[in-house]
Amino acid sequence: MMISPRLSKTLSCVLLCAVTCSTVAVANAHHHATTRRQQIAVKDVDLKPYVENYAEVVYRNYQDAHTQAAMMKVAITAFLNNPNETSHKAAQDAWVQARKSYLQTEAFRFYEGPIDFVDAKTGEEGPEGRINAWPMNEAFIDYVKEKPDSGLINNPKFEISIASILESDQVTDEADVSTGWHAIEFLLWGQDFNNEGPGQRNFEDFIPNQNNNDRRRQYLTLVTQQLVSDLTFLEAEWKPNTENYRAKFLQSDPKATVGKIFTALATLSAFEMASERMTVALDSGNQEDEHSCFSDTTHQDFVFNAKGISNVYFGDYAGYQGKGFDELLAQMNPDLNQKITAALTTTQESASQIDQPFDQVLASAQGSPPRAEVEAVVTALENQGEAFKELGPVLGTSVEILAE
Repeated sequence: MMISPRLSKTLSCVLLCAVTCSTVAVANAHHHATTRRQQIAVKDVDLKPYVENYAEVVYRNYQDAHTQAAMMKVAITAFLNNPNETSHKAAQDAWVQARKSYLQTEAFRFYEGPIDFVDAKTGEEGPEGRINAWPMNEAFIDYVKEKPDSGLINNPKFEISIASILESDQVTDEADVSTGWHAIEFLLWGQDFNNEGPGQRNFEDFIPNQNNNDRRRQYLTLVTQQLVSDLTFLEAEWKPNTENYRAKFLQSDPKATVGKIFTALATLSAFEMASERMTVALDSGNQEDEHSCFSDTTHQDFVFNAKGISNVYFGDYAGYQGKGFDELLAQMNPDLNQKITAALTTTQESASQIDQPFDQVLASAQGSPPRAEVEAVVTALENQGEAFKELGPVLGTSVEILAE
């Protein structure tokens, strides 16, 4: 039987439509089944063990940061008891060592936990500003080049007490920092005019009964004690089986809590590290925009910040190995888990390759290899932050990159 060309064309269209519709129907069915499976996974998964493990990682990290800061305090006390080149170097080395554990705790910021809460009623704030405020105007604390009488230490009208030091902290200018890691760093190293290394402050600045040395000695003692005190507070707030922040944290809605955890990681990655600490410094080329400029350890800041982020995702810290979020995502969304794992690896590897000291990177020409290395880290951190944002829909929560 002959079929007319018109009928043949019509039948072909019908058959094509049938095949297409069938394909679309199968695709839609697969999509809905996949969505249904994902919704069931989000609904049925128990997030609490992962949140509990996060709290344990936080506690162990703050415990370590507190312990290391206390050891630094011992080294500084020994230096002040017997100021010489050897004891001075030991105090500096203790500062560098103690910073490694603290830097990893910065992954626990940006959700108004104990480190950076703000009480709207009382105005009370967490100790982050006292601990790690930066950038700092070093002339606010002590003498600087061509200003031998500058700073609180050299102002005879200023009482050297912890109360007066805290009252003076960042009052009229955020750069007028009086406490924390970088105040201690400046007192131990002094300004950095050394092209080959860190600041060259002489230990003789701390010999008793000379000029304003006794005031400088007392100042260093007090701000070191304050740092240890603040870290003691943070450790206590995350201690297990206690009526503290950790107890409330574990009682909160797990989905919302997981959203906070990953907002912290996304923000530290894409805003704090990539933008504030790297891009700003690269754009200005100014050593004053370098995070740890006096000791020339800014590269260490980047490496251990990145490690802190990785610790949270994998649920590990030092020798402790817990239930990481990677285990959860491997079941819920393996592709995204692989993407985040790869991003974390890229960030850590690229951060470890940054030239040191970092001030020499800032002094290098635009387009130079050292700058290209840092720009690669910036890109890796931005990609990492965006990958964390993708976790929001998967986990039924909200993950953001906050800009302060």
